[in-house]
Parts: sequence; C-alpha cells; structure tokens
Amino acid sequence: MKDYQKRAPLPEAMKAYAGSGALAFHTPGHKQGLGAHPLLKERITPEGLREEVSLMTELDDLGHPSMCIKEAQDLAADLYGADAAYFMINGTTGAIHTMLLSVLQPGDTVLVPRNAHRSIMGGLVLCGVRPVYIQPEIDVRLGIAMGLTTDAVQAAIAAHPEAKALVAVYPTYYGVACDLKALAVLVHAHGMLLLVDEAHGPHLPFSRALPAEAIACGADMAALSTHKLLGSLTQTSMLLVQSLRVDQERVRQTAALLASTSPNYLLLASLDIARLQMAESGPRLLARAVRLAEGIRQAVNATDGLWCFGSEYMGRPGAAALDVTKLTVQVSALGLTGAEAEHILRWQYRLQCELADAYNVLFIISMADTMREASILEGALRCFARNYRRPAPLALPTVSLRAEPEVRLTPREAFFAPAETVPFTTGIGRIAAEEITFYPPGIPVLCPGEEITADTVQHIRSMAAVGLKVTGPQDTSLGTIRVVRKGQICTRAN
Repeated sequence: MKDYQKRAPLPEAMKAYAGSGALAFHTPGHKQGLGAHPLLKERITPEGLREEVSLMTELDDLGHPSMCIKEAQDLAADLYGADAAYFMINGTTGAIHTMLLSVLQPGDTVLVPRNAHRSIMGGLVLCGVRPVYIQPEIDVRLGIAMGLTTDAVQAAIAAHPEAKALVAVYPTYYGVACDLKALAVLVHAHGMLLLVDEAHGPHLPFSRALPAEAIACGADMAALSTHKLLGSLTQTSMLLVQSLRVDQERVRQTAALLASTSPNYLLLASLDIARLQMAESGPRLLARAVRLAEGIRQAVNATDGLWCFGSEYMGRPGAAALDVTKLTVQVSALGLTGAEAEHILRWQYRLQCELADAYNVLFIISMADTMREASILEGALRCFARNYRRPAPLALPTVSLRAEPEVRLTPREAFFAPAETVPFTTGIGRIAAEEITFYPPGIPVLCPGEEITADTVQHIRSMAAVGLKVTGPQDTSLGTIRVVRKGQICTRAN
C-alpha cells in the first residue's frame, strides 16, 4: 500500500474539531450530543455525536471541496485508478443522476439497457433526454437478464448515430458482467460516452478473480454503491470519472446541485474509512470472500435439488465474466419458488437472502464474511433442501420478450403530463404514465411515454397469469393503468 493511502483525512478533521474545545453555538440541534435523546445515544457513540457536525471551515465544503474532503476524494480516485472521485451521500441514485445530468442535455439521445435500475429512469426524467432502449440477453434456464451484447449496441448505434452516450449496467445484480471493454471501444469509436451503473461493483478492483472494474475497462464515468459491498454506511456511494471526455467542473457543479448543503459527516467519513480499509486489506479480504463463495457454491451443487451457476456458465451472449461472490441458488427443482424459499430460510433458518425471484434466491458473500457465516449458510441450505422438497419440480413460467412499444413521449414529458387512471384493457392506444415490470426477468414491459398496444396488453396478461411478480404500476393487480390524459401534445421521442 502506498504510504499516502494510510490516512483518513475526513475522520481526522472531524476528530480534531471535536477535540478543539470550541463550545457549539451552531447546528445540529443536538449540540454534539448534549441534547440527544437516549434512543439516539444508544445508536451513536458519544464520540460519534461529538463529531456529528458540519459546515465548519476546517471541515471543508462538499459542494466545492479544497481541504479534507478533496484529499479524501483524491485518495479514492487514486485507489480506483480514476481521474476524480466524488463522494455521494444520497446513494448511488444521486451518483447516477449526477452522472447523467453532468454530460447530457435536454433533447439528447441516449442508449439505455431495458433492464436499467429505476434510478436511471429517474435520471432520464431529470435530464429530459430521449432514450433508445436496448434489450439485454435473457437466460431462459436462470430466468434472469444478463448484460448487453456488442452486436445489440452496434445495431442501436447504427439506428441512432446521434446518440451521445451508452448507459451500461455492470455487473448485474446477479454478478454477471458483459464485455465492457469491447463496448467502450465501440462507443468511443462513434464519439459517444460510456456511463456505467456499477452499483454492484465497488469491490471489483481488489481481486483478480473478479471481473475488471468499469474504469479499467474504459468507462468514462462509473457510479459505485460503496455501501452495498464494502464498509461504508448505507446511503453512501462514489462517482468515478475519467476526464478525457468529461468536463469535471460540470460534474462538480451538478453534484453540488443535487447534494444536500448540510451533508452528514458521519456518512462522508464512512466513505473515507471504507477506502482506507480497502487500501489496507482489500486484496486479503476479497480473497477470503472469493474462497468462501466458491466453497459454498461447490456445496450447493453437491446438494440434490439446488443449483448455483459459476464461472463455467459464462462465455454466453451478454455474460463474459462473473462476480463469484454473488451466489444465485436455483430452487425450482425442489418444487418451490424463490419467494417461498426466501420465506422459509428467513423464518425457519434465520437467514435473509439479498433477493428472491420466481426461480432463485441470491446470497452475497462480502469482505465481512468468515468461515463461520459460510458454514451456517451451507448447513442451512442442505437442511432446507432435505426438508422442503415437493413431489414434482416447479413448472417454470416461460420468460419471453416482445417487440418494444413505440416511444411517443420522453420519460420527462410523460412524468409532467397530466395523467388519469383507466381500466387496463381500455388503455390500448394510450400513452403509459407508469412502468410495468415483471420478475423474472426484471425488464420493463412498458415504460412511461410508450404507446400501449394490444400485443403489449396480451403479453402483460400472459405474464401475470403464470404468477410472475409485477412491480411499477399503482395497481399491481393490473385492473387499471395510469395513462397520459387525452389532449396532451405527443412528440416522438425517437
């Protein structure tokens, strides 16, 4: 580790201020813990409360950092091999919104994977850009979306050469990584930016057994959920930038526009400390996580009725590599849905998975896990498979895609347009004012601003009929749907 990486400038500055003896006649109202309720004192240490201050000169300014925050961000950028890093206290949602708003302008065209997180959809609303959706690959056996293929992106670029950027999800929630290096070469050759939602990849640089991180693959910007897989507090993330094609001052201004002017320094300090922890011990901790995950995967695959895919399953379209610390355990051979398995594991075995879909339950092995946690998970899964097996395997619903509906309004236009609720089947020919997504595979069937067609309605009905989980609409029973009120001006977004 480089000597300068051994410091944590933010907590050092906070501790120095708390120990300076200055009597607090400033915010926050609890006055460094003096007026804190006992319940709050139970959750934050006395030292933490003393340091829970902000806006003092020596604590720097998140909107225009020049001291301890700048030093902490520079250390993070150095560790990740980026030109700049921006600390985010409004989650990776804030990082993604900053990323999009700092490089796109209203009316721009942007290529977006159909399975983008709702934070990306929110960013499209804020930006007022015109999305061109690209279908990711679907793995029918797993029932999940994989990544984008180079061919799919090439086709989208050929159809929309005016596009300013490609947004990529890398890796997916399930740990699947597309060939991001090839995508970077492709989009840069056409003068476009590569913007990456790397929410599930803040740990990637610290193990060669994992896919390469987005910045190393050539991404221009990458949003990382530091709290998801490293040691910072929930709600904290980083935005990494390579400045060759990006105006860093515009990024700073956008970050300041979207962030609180009263940032919580405990959150900021946790980002600095998470960076320090990875600088000190990242490779060792990730090596352990990889070793434990592979051991659990081997045990799962030796258990009748369970299956957990690994690196050997990669090399498929949209699946170039795997983050092996993500364990996707398919339970359908037991005759159970993922949701049923999640409930049993939570209440019978006191284990909480990260997510469940129709086929699978997903477990995350992080740098925090030890052999103790791995042994408990292995034993519980073996016991679960023995005790909760139905006579016949679950008849899996068919996961399929339909041609995307025509985009009639941009997401921003649809968001601000007056809307009304109508019976679902009478929505044909109208413009959707809400999103409808089924799990699996987690890809929107309908997005705000798209025209509702008879084919779309039939497809939605068929997916609902096989019991797939629906998210997005106000009425998840699909008896009604929100649509743009008639008489609104409709402009084609593509």
